[in-house]
Amino acid sequence: MPVLEPNPQGGQKKLLVVLGAMLGITVVIAVIASFASP
Repeated sequence: MPVLEPNPQGGQKKLLVVLGAMLGITVVIAVIASFASP
């Protein structure tokens, strides 16, 4: 996975999608953990 995109067009959108996915996964894990805790 290259750190810098060779062609910048569309690269920023891809980065936003990756960051959004990471944030979404973190939120899902937090919700599951809050439900799992007594």
